[in-house]
Amino acid sequence: MEIESTAFTIADLNGFLDEMQDHDRHVLAGRLERASRRLGEIGARVKPGRGDGKDWSDHELLAHITTLSKYYGVLVHRVAGGQIAEVNLLDSVHARDIAIDQAAEQAPSDLLQMALTDHERTIKTLRSADPGALRRSVRIDGEASMTAEELARLPLISHLETHIEQLERSLGS
Repeated sequence: MEIESTAFTIADLNGFLDEMQDHDRHVLAGRLERASRRLGEIGARVKPGRGDGKDWSDHELLAHITTLSKYYGVLVHRVAGGQIAEVNLLDSVHARDIAIDQAAEQAPSDLLQMALTDHERTIKTLRSADPGALRRSVRIDGEASMTAEELARLPLISHLETHIEQLERSLGS
């Protein structure tokens, strides 16, 4: 076997990272497509109604899914596009319950359609983004940083998958 790694340059390394990022963005888009499809199947069974004040109803959980899908989808798009360099996620978390309450005023079918539409936009962003764009980062609450890819993978897709599983259990799927 020929030893070639000693001749690698930073351009070669960046090319390798681009290849891996390209692969990973398609995997992420596929995960989001599957999660969105699952949501479409079970979300149609959500009935209107509020929770007991202690636990979220299925309708309120769908409202949360809708708001997180919009918020994190837009965030991924803006970070990948280099439009923002800092975000205060803690403020968003603090405003979460108000956003859910407001969204839950809409019919479950409307919430479901909004979430699915936002997923489609994010899937398109993931599929079309330049690999380096997903490595762009944003400063989070002045403390840490996350890349556009990490925002897509963790607070959007993993978060979404967790809540879809919760909704499936609640609906007896």
